Amino acid sequence: MINNSPYVRAQASVTRVMLKVLLALLPALAAYVWQFGIGILVQLALAISTALACEALMLKVRGKPLELFLGDLSAVVTASLIAMAFPSIAPWWVVVVGTAMAIIVAKHLYGGLGQNPFNPAMVAYAIMIVAFPSLMTQWPSLHLDTASQLHAIFGNSDAAARALDAITSATPLDALRTGLRAAGSSVESLRQGPAFGWLGGQGMEWVAGAYLAGGLWLIQQRIITWHIPVAFLGALAVVSGGFWLADSAHYASPLLHLMAGGSMLGAFFILTDPVSACTTPRGKLIFAAGAALIVFLIRAFGAYPDGVAFATLLLNICVPLIDMKTQPPVFGHKLGTPPEKRH
Repeated sequence: MINNSPYVRAQASVTRVMLKVLLALLPALAAYVWQFGIGILVQLALAISTALACEALMLKVRGKPLELFLGDLSAVVTASLIAMAFPSIAPWWVVVVGTAMAIIVAKHLYGGLGQNPFNPAMVAYAIMIVAFPSLMTQWPSLHLDTASQLHAIFGNSDAAARALDAITSATPLDALRTGLRAAGSSVESLRQGPAFGWLGGQGMEWVAGAYLAGGLWLIQQRIITWHIPVAFLGALAVVSGGFWLADSAHYASPLLHLMAGGSMLGAFFILTDPVSACTTPRGKLIFAAGAALIVFLIRAFGAYPDGVAFATLLLNICVPLIDMKTQPPVFGHKLGTPPEKRH
C-alpha cells in the first residue's frame, strides 16, 4: 500500500517479491532437513499441492484468470509458511486441512490476494492447534529416521498416534511450561533436559539462525523493512529480560525466547506480511511491539507453549486503527498539522 507522496516507482512485482521470500526460506529448510530429516519436505509438498489446488478452485469459482494468479507464487509462500510452522511429523491431513482453510477461508472469502485482513498461514495454525492441540504439539526427535517419519505422517490414525508417542520430543517452550508448573522445578534445572540446546531447542536453534539469516537478506533486498523485526525482537527481549532479571528461576532468559519457538519465523516472515501488517513506519513499530508483548504473556502465563500465531491475528485486528493514528504528515506539512490548515 502506498501511503503518502512523493512516490518512487520500483521495479517489482508480486511474483518477484514472493520468489525472494521463498529463497530466503531455503536456509531454514536446509537446516530443518539436516537436523530433523525429510518429514518437512513431505509436508511442504502436501501444503503446496493443496494450496495450488484450492487456489485454482477458488479462482474458477470467482471467475478469475488461473494463469495470472497461480503464477504469482503467493499461494506457494502461504503453503511454505504453513509447512514450516506445523510439526513436520503431523498426520498428512492436518497440513492439508490447515492449508485449505488458509487459502479458501482466510484468503479468498475475503476477496483474494491483497484483501485478507488476517495472515492466512497463522489462521491455519490457530484453527488447527485449537482443534487438534495434541497433534500440533508433536515434534520430531533429532535425526529421526525416514521410515518413522513417513509412518507418522501417512500411517492409520491409531498406529500413527502410537508412532507419534514413541518418536516425538518436547520443544523447549513446552518443556518450560510443563516443568515450571511442577513443584520444585526451575528454569536452570529444566535447561539440563534433552529439549534444550546451546541457545534454544535442540536442533531448532539452527533453524532459528537460518530464519535470521534469510530475514536479514530480505531486509538487504528491501523486500521488508527493519521496523517490524527489530521492534518485535527488541520488545520480546526487553519484556522477557525484565521478568528474567526479577526471577530467573521461573522465567526464561531473553536469548531463549528469541531463539526458541516461532520468534525468528514470526519476526521476519509472518509479521512482515505486507497485506495484514501495518504500513506506516511508526505503525509497524507499535504493531510488532504489541505482538511481542502478547507472545511473551502467552508463553509465560497462557495455556499454549508459543503465541506467535495468536499474537499475529490479534494485532491484525488492530492494523486499521494503528495505521489511521500513525499516518505520516502530508508532504510539505509538519507532523500534527490539522487537516483544515493543509493547502
